[in-house]
Amino acid sequence: MLGNTTSGDRSDRRALILVENLSVPFDRRVWQECTTLRDAGWEVHVICPRGTKRDTEAEAEIDGVRIHRYPLRAATGGPAGYLREYGSALWHTVRLARRIGPVDVVHACNPPDLLFLPALWLKRRGTRFVFDQHDLVPELYLSRFGRGRDLLYRAVCALERLTYRSADVVLATNESYRDVAVRRGGRRPEDVFVVRSAPDVDRFHPVPPEPELKRGKPHLLCYLGVMGPQDGVDYALRALARLRDALGRTDWHAVFVGGGDTYDAMVELSRQLGLSEQVQFTGRIPDADLVRYLCTADVCLSPDPHNPLNDLSTMNKVLEYMVMGRPIVSFDLREARVSAGDAAVYAPADDETEFARLIARLMDDPAERARMGKIGQERISGPLSWRNSQRSLLAAYAAACRDRRPEPAGGTYRARRRPHR
Repeated sequence: MLGNTTSGDRSDRRALILVENLSVPFDRRVWQECTTLRDAGWEVHVICPRGTKRDTEAEAEIDGVRIHRYPLRAATGGPAGYLREYGSALWHTVRLARRIGPVDVVHACNPPDLLFLPALWLKRRGTRFVFDQHDLVPELYLSRFGRGRDLLYRAVCALERLTYRSADVVLATNESYRDVAVRRGGRRPEDVFVVRSAPDVDRFHPVPPEPELKRGKPHLLCYLGVMGPQDGVDYALRALARLRDALGRTDWHAVFVGGGDTYDAMVELSRQLGLSEQVQFTGRIPDADLVRYLCTADVCLSPDPHNPLNDLSTMNKVLEYMVMGRPIVSFDLREARVSAGDAAVYAPADDETEFARLIARLMDDPAERARMGKIGQERISGPLSWRNSQRSLLAAYAAACRDRRPEPAGGTYRARRRPHR
């Protein structure tokens, strides 16, 4: 257990984590942050949307973390749909924050870059603001919608700038995001802390393979993750069609685990490509079933195409493949190489034919697969370990709270300004 390195001789500080994109504890990164802060002596509250199949209760206390959830309908119908979604989320967030009461730190996780609004409201009451940048929203906009640098793009850039400006410290998921916070966000390097996402190795660990999951084929291929417009599931499916048609390989079964905006479209694309008999879509499944598939897989797929967001982002699926000791085929992205190193082989950006060739090469080389899998596990237990990110997270909270002192009994915490020099 980590000691309370953030609050000196106090152990009663309260943190409020705001999430709009996923429910908690389904959001694994946020949940790891919650438990790290809890173990460091913080009272942790989370405000987030309700899930559809899990995390459905309005209120829950799980392992000492208090979770407050609100109903939220995902956006449909273009910009107007997002306006409705985000407006509803902000209203519920402020409503629940008022109920929770005073906190010492508000920790806002994007997207969207609108949570600085309730954070500013709390800052006026002496709360410190930690901005946890999960996504680069301007790059997400360019990569997802293909509208170019239009008015809406300029608007999301302005919201990002306001978020950076409002925050006391920034959490970046990798060095590329940290560079953006410093270069584009104008943040001082000492105020930006890299807190990488990493699998929880105590909960997410290998189990014996189950050959029956291969459905009678020699090899199992696996994709894990969100299925959205920028996630490349269509690239993976076209690569599998080339693996069958151009390379003559039918000695495989593939399973695609996860859901998202394009799930139904990807099932239809699989049918159009004639892959329905060899490709299985599971939707979102319990962790125990996910681990069974990963530990049986011979090759895991990371088909994220090259775009402004993906090139700079750390893919959680890559890290989860690595913790299970699976070799990876990826497109050649900057942060994919930083994460996976020699645990993956890399096809030129968006080259589906070469992606298929690399799958075939790994299927035919069990010794190379084992070597790559071992490298991945060593990286997860070493430089990419969550232990390193825990230290960085607590250091960020220490920096955010450095100028705080308790008021007399009955008061609330307020910021203490350093004297000008």
